[in-house]
Amino acid sequence: MTVLLHTLAHARTGDKGNRSSISLIAYDPKHWPLLVEQVTETRVMELFAFRRPTAVRRYLLPKLHAMNFVIDDVLDGGVNGSLNLDSHGKALSGLLLSMQLETNP
Repeated sequence: MTVLLHTLAHARTGDKGNRSSISLIAYDPKHWPLLVEQVTETRVMELFAFRRPTAVRRYLLPKLHAMNFVIDDVLDGGVNGSLNLDSHGKALSGLLLSMQLETNP
């Protein structure tokens, strides 16, 4: 069975310069292992490939059932250096939350 990530987690974002930070927090701790297994650096890099990030790093926060992704060079130079406001912060978390995950029925 396939579900969209936003049904299992919510996200918070921040950006600094040309780097975006997206935190992903499980609604229910029972979904944490599935998130760790399927929301990987590789999958996030693939999801954001059209933005041409140079690096994606994932930091796990198991006691919070959360993870933080730091995505480099994904903001068209940053909020102050870009005319494309939709590519920043909140819009990117929406893209992450659209990721499809495979679950057991």
